[in-house]
Amino acid sequence: MKILALLPCVALLCQCGTLSPRVPQIPGPAPQVSRAQTIAIAQAYCDLNWKPRAANILHGADRQGCLVHTPDTTLAQHLRQGGWWQPDTKQSAMPYQWGGFDTPASFVEKIERGAAAGDVATPEKRRLGDAAVSWDAAGIDCSGFVSRCWRLPRSYSTAELPALSERIGWEELLPGDILLNDQHVLLFAAWHRELNAVLAYEAGSFPAWKVSAHHVPTQYLLERGFAPRRYRRIQENR
Repeated sequence: MKILALLPCVALLCQCGTLSPRVPQIPGPAPQVSRAQTIAIAQAYCDLNWKPRAANILHGADRQGCLVHTPDTTLAQHLRQGGWWQPDTKQSAMPYQWGGFDTPASFVEKIERGAAAGDVATPEKRRLGDAAVSWDAAGIDCSGFVSRCWRLPRSYSTAELPALSERIGWEELLPGDILLNDQHVLLFAAWHRELNAVLAYEAGSFPAWKVSAHHVPTQYLLERGFAPRRYRRIQENR
């Protein structure tokens, strides 16, 4: 789906420690989260800059025998879909990883140690579930991304997110709410009434395979069974 627009300016959260100042820092787990925090965290994943090497490419089994396919530009040689990042070139945004739950900082640290940069979803991974998660890869998946934006202590799957949230009407959607079906989840940011679309963040699957913010037609979401939901511990008006 074509990326039409990003949110205007969202201030990054504080940067500290010995990491490069270009690595966005996000807050850790907390019992509550504000709407502003959810969007700032989401934007931090889009703003991440990193530079992969050839060592971060993997198309084959990892050390535990788990099959990994990184979404680099050679992906089409292995699967019937394309990748986007290439080694020795500056990249933006965190790549999708099946079962991934990295922060921007942990992702950069793993990449510098030679981890596989991302791991795309496949029918086999969907069949195996958690057993298909590679510990030698780095990145984030759709529900892990929402879990980070909601400041949850672990990655909650799409099947688990309903227990933490309540169903709301489409007209009730506010920044930090989600759009969920049985296989995917997006973080709502804003309406685009002229396009009859929502501006949403997601750790996207094919064809993006990375975190992005873009407009998604409401009809597209309805046809695929997406429903709006609200985190029970989100702080209103903050």
